[in-house]
Amino acid sequence: MFRLQGSKTLAVDLTGDAVKAKNGSMVAYDGRMSFKKMSGGGEGLRGMVTRRLTGEQMTVMEVSGQGTCYFADRASEINLVSLRGETLYVEASNLLATDAGLRTGTTFTGLRGGASGNGLFTTTVEGTGQAAIVSDGTAVLLRVSARYPLMVDPGAYIAHQGRLQQSFQAGVNFRTLMGEGSGEAFQIRFEGEGVVYVQPSERNTVGGDV
Repeated sequence: MFRLQGSKTLAVDLTGDAVKAKNGSMVAYDGRMSFKKMSGGGEGLRGMVTRRLTGEQMTVMEVSGQGTCYFADRASEINLVSLRGETLYVEASNLLATDAGLRTGTTFTGLRGGASGNGLFTTTVEGTGQAAIVSDGTAVLLRVSARYPLMVDPGAYIAHQGRLQQSFQAGVNFRTLMGEGSGEAFQIRFEGEGVVYVQPSERNTVGGDV
């Protein structure tokens, strides 16, 4: 069971089951726990090959036992996501924890990853269960419909789910429009049906130099 203690600490109640979390994110626990270090990119041989090909740096640990574990990540805001046979696409740096039963892997993002500075692949979380993602500030959940596509700054993007297609819209610069000078030279365009998680601050990107 995932629950929030305030907005910046995740409490996970374990009754003999397990949770996967970002390595180093556990701040406290009570009860009897065992710990196992894992690697991101998915499980098994396919996951190992994927990590070598993508250079993904996500490292996770598995915690199992009886009791409660508490997780946090640099005082970031935590958002809970419930999956029911769906896929969550999330930047590896923004994924805090998942139910152990959820499958993790990677998928190709193309130029979007290069623009955000996070590489050409992003993390996928699939199955039924709970996940926790972090954001710099309170995340905004924006809905995309066939009638209303959504433009997102690559540095503010966290995650998305649903039947969405991504493309780039070049030549639009939010900061230039506001008279700020440099900034991203393009935005991500989402079309289809789904939701996009956006944080109210930007990570450093290489988009302004592309």
